[in-house]
Amino acid sequence: MSDTPLSAHELAALDAHWRAANYLAAGQIYLMANPLLEQPLAPEHIKPRLLGHWGTAPGLNLVYTHLNRVIKAREQRTLCVWGPGHGGPAVLANSWLEGSYTQTYPDVTRDAAGMGALFKQFSFPGGVPSHVSPETPGSIHEGGELGYALTHAYGAAFDHPELLVACVIGDGRRRRDRSPPPGTPTSSSTRCTTGRSCRSCTSTGTRSPVRRSSPASRRASSTRCCAAAATSRCTSAVTNPQPSTANSPQPWTSRWTASTPSSGPRVPRARPSAPAGR
Repeated sequence: MSDTPLSAHELAALDAHWRAANYLAAGQIYLMANPLLEQPLAPEHIKPRLLGHWGTAPGLNLVYTHLNRVIKAREQRTLCVWGPGHGGPAVLANSWLEGSYTQTYPDVTRDAAGMGALFKQFSFPGGVPSHVSPETPGSIHEGGELGYALTHAYGAAFDHPELLVACVIGDGRRRRDRSPPPGTPTSSSTRCTTGRSCRSCTSTGTRSPVRRSSPASRRASSTRCCAAAATSRCTSAVTNPQPSTANSPQPWTSRWTASTPSSGPRVPRARPSAPAGR
């Protein structure tokens, strides 16, 4: 990795790309007409029902912007897996901005008319979902299905040593001070990432998890600690797994005695009396 700082021109280009992606993401959520704001905003320009989350969009756009810089500088083969649920506006914005969306859907052109189509179709009848979906160019992960992103990213890297798989994980996958429950996709893929499972540096690609911290998630612990502490917690969950009783069956309770079963005969509890007849 180079220690040379980015030039002023490179920084300006990154900032311009990020701001453009932010505008496109916001426009998809709110606007159904007047995409370039050439007219004063009017009620008929705003979607009657707003879907998709703006809060996660700037962070995803920042990741996408810098990944593009790395791809261009190193000619790096890269695949992105987007874990946060309603992050679709950001991914679609960048796909349209770089041209891959228009290559897949030629009717959504890279001009004012195409921008209007991009905005109107988002989370709209006959359009596209509010999350990353199979229709999204380059997508292998269903954004509306939370918890599987890291698993899919790890699978994508198998037998592709030249591939960089950037996986953005929503911080809602890690609540309070708990580790992912054993047996869940997030827990299993965490074991793979930390080296406990089958990992070969010569035959698989590189997984690069990115934690997306959300200020709206008050219960997520990994947003309130430094990166080293978060990494330590993840590693501890692998090297020192704690037994879980979350899925353990509860002791059987008799329906009538309200007590645990014994070896003696069951004594039925008196049933409530039936209501008096008319």
